[in-house]
Amino acid sequence: MSGPGFSHDLRQRQTQSLVLAPQLRQSLKILQVAATDLRTEIQQELQSNPTLEELPPEEGLSLDASDPENADSNDNTEDGQRDELDFTKEFEILGKLDEDWRDYMSQAGGAQPYTSEDAEKRQHFFESLVTAPSLQEHLMRQAAVADLEPGEFEALQYLIGNLDERGFLTQTLPDAALQSGLPLHDMQTAARVLQTFDPPGIGSQNLTDCLLTQLVAQDRGKSLAARIVREHFDLLARRRIPELSRKLGAGPDDIQHAIEVIGKLDPAPGRRFSEDTNRVVEPDVTVYKDDDGEWQVSLNSDYIPRLRISNTYREMIAKGTLSKSERDYLRERMRSGKFLIDSIEQRQRTIERITREILKAQLDFFEHGVSQLKPLTMTQVAEIVGVHETTVSRAIANKYLKTPHGVFEFKYFFTTGYQDDSGAAISNTSVKELIADLIALEDKSSPLSDQSIVSKLRDKGLNIARRTVAKYREELGILPSNLRRDYM
Repeated sequence: MSGPGFSHDLRQRQTQSLVLAPQLRQSLKILQVAATDLRTEIQQELQSNPTLEELPPEEGLSLDASDPENADSNDNTEDGQRDELDFTKEFEILGKLDEDWRDYMSQAGGAQPYTSEDAEKRQHFFESLVTAPSLQEHLMRQAAVADLEPGEFEALQYLIGNLDERGFLTQTLPDAALQSGLPLHDMQTAARVLQTFDPPGIGSQNLTDCLLTQLVAQDRGKSLAARIVREHFDLLARRRIPELSRKLGAGPDDIQHAIEVIGKLDPAPGRRFSEDTNRVVEPDVTVYKDDDGEWQVSLNSDYIPRLRISNTYREMIAKGTLSKSERDYLRERMRSGKFLIDSIEQRQRTIERITREILKAQLDFFEHGVSQLKPLTMTQVAEIVGVHETTVSRAIANKYLKTPHGVFEFKYFFTTGYQDDSGAAISNTSVKELIADLIALEDKSSPLSDQSIVSKLRDKGLNIARRTVAKYREELGILPSNLRRDYM
C-alpha cells in the first residue's frame, strides 16, 4: 500500500504516430538543406550507392526516373516482370506529412540540424571542417525528449527556428502564433519550455528577461542583482551606483557586488554556438530583371551534382549472370538512387514555385525596396502552391534569396503587418524601416521620443501603439531618446 500523499494511477493514452521510411526522411532533409549543404548529402549517397554516378557539368541537367536513358527496359525480375520504380505513392505521402516532424525527430534521435525555423544557421560549406553543434541542433536535442503534445512540439520547433544569433525570440508570441497558424496557448507553452533549456537565458524576449532567467537558474531570483535588473535596468545600463543605492536602500558596496554578479551573466547565450560569420553566404535563388524588363527566377544549381543511374550495373543485371541476392541488392540501390534524383528535382521545383509566389506577392519590394514589403504568411503561399504550410517552412529553411536590393533570408519575406488609413497593407519590417529613417533624420540635440515617433507615423496614416514602437526600436538596436541626445 502506498504511503500518505502517494497514489498509483494507471492511465491509457492514445497517440497517433507515423514512422517514416528512411527514403522519406531523406527527402524531407533534402527539401530543407541549402544548396551548398545539399552537395554534402549527395556526396554521402554517392559513396554508399555504387549504382549512382555524377555527370560532368557539361553533360547537362540531372536525369530523373522518367528519362529514356534512365529507363529500366533491361531490368527484369526472374519471372520476366519489369521492376516497378514508381515513386508516386512516396511523394503523395510526403505531400500529406503535416504531423511528421515529431516522429522524424524521434527517429533521428533529435540530432536534426535543419529546422523550419531557423532558419537561421547554415552548415559550414567546407566538407573537411568539423563543426560544433549549432544552436538549433543543441535545442532540438533537448526538445526531442520534452514531454509535449504534437501542437506544442510544432510550436517549439517554430520558436527555435526563429531565434536570432543571441538566442532571443524575434517575434512576440501572438505574432508567432499568427505567422505560423498555431494556437497561441501552444506557443505560450512552448515558450515556457524553451526557457528551461540550456543555455540559461535562451528563448528570452529581451535582455532583461535573459538576465533574469539566468539569475533564477542560479537561485538568485530574489537577490539584489535581480531587483536591479527587474526594476532599474536603465540605471544599471548607465552604472548609476549612487541612484541605485538610494532607490534600493542598499549600500554602494552591495550595489557594486550585485553589478559584478550581473556582469558575469551572458547577455547573448546563443552566440557561443555561432558559426564563422566571415564566410560568404551563397544565395540559393536569384530574382532579377532580364533585358526585356521581365522578372526572372534562377535557382543556384552550382553546388548540386548532376546524377544518373550507371548503365554498367543495368548491363550486369541484363546479362543474367548475377545471383538473386546480387540482383536484389543492385535493384534496391538503383531504386534508392532514383528516389534521390526525384527528391532533388522535386526540391528544386518546390523552391522555384514558392519563389515565384513570393515574387508575385512582394513585387513592390523587388521594384522599390524594403519600404514596400507587404504582410505575407506561409499559409497564404502554401494554399496557392498546393502544399501544406510545413512544406513551405521546410523549403525556405536555411536558404537565401538574392534580389536587386541585396541578399535576404527567405523567411524575411514572411511577416505580419498593419493597414494604413487608405487600407493598404504594410509589413512590420517596413514599419521598422520607417522608424529607423525617422530617427536617422532627427535633431540629435532633441531626439524623438517613442511617443513623438507614434505621432509622426500617425501623420503617415499608421496607427501603432507606443509600446510597439519601443519594441521595434529595441529590435533595431536603437537607444531610447534620453540616451541618444547629443550634448555637443
